[in-house]
Amino acid sequence: MPIQDGRIARLAAIAAVLFIALVAQQVRAADESPAWYRDREDGTSTSLPGTYVQSHQLLVYPFYEYTINQDQEYKPSELGYGLESDFRARRTDHEALIFLSYGFTDRIAVEFESALHATATQHKAADDPSGMPGQLSESGFGDTQAELRWRWAKETAQRPEFFSYFEVVFPLQKNRVLIGTQDWELDQAFGLIKGTKCGTFSARVSTSYSGADGQVVFGEYAVEYLKRASPLWRWVLTLEGEQDEIAFIGEAQIHLRPNLFIKLNNGFGLTNKAPEMAPEVGVVFSFK
Repeated sequence: MPIQDGRIARLAAIAAVLFIALVAQQVRAADESPAWYRDREDGTSTSLPGTYVQSHQLLVYPFYEYTINQDQEYKPSELGYGLESDFRARRTDHEALIFLSYGFTDRIAVEFESALHATATQHKAADDPSGMPGQLSESGFGDTQAELRWRWAKETAQRPEFFSYFEVVFPLQKNRVLIGTQDWELDQAFGLIKGTKCGTFSARVSTSYSGADGQVVFGEYAVEYLKRASPLWRWVLTLEGEQDEIAFIGEAQIHLRPNLFIKLNNGFGLTNKAPEMAPEVGVVFSFK
């Protein structure tokens, strides 16, 4: 038993030394970067909170998201049940998604995101007199979108970084009513990023076009705060909204290795029509 305990102690000591060496290497790398990159890498921002892609780097992020809205607004006619009135009832969504992002240069990146499998269930409101069943469910291939992202100007000590992106959501589910997208959707957004001693702040606004109504409207907007607490932990706080839906999102990132980190976040609805909760979990793999 003493011999076995001694081996375990030596293995634990070796593991501790390796972990300390890894942390020290990450700290040295962070110290070599400009001060405004203390919370992030020098890369192009992605649509993932607090996540950036570098030149010739590929990010692969498989993740799962669950969304619950106790009073989702729906119209029976839009679900195939004739009545043109609005009602509100419980809706839940489960999605298994994949996200990919590749940096062609230190200024231009593309990304792709798709719900490989989605399940949505809309319950019927107690005061809904339509022929809709008590609950309506759909499952299958979900939303699929692509983005082109461009850094107009990199951040300096005096000036924030300016970026934009163009997003396309593909109409691949024309015969669905609960999941996916039934018509073309286009978004054009502009934003800025500034690193400070207190953390890194970013903001963005967009305009949105939907082929369903043929109109260009004010789209999604967001303010984000990113803080690297240690080589292992980063925290992201986001206030995000679109029309009458506003949510607060908190995220923890656990950077286990330079090419691998875990993302844990949850969205909380702040307005009446926003989902109450939307937890998400996944792992980001980096290849370069």
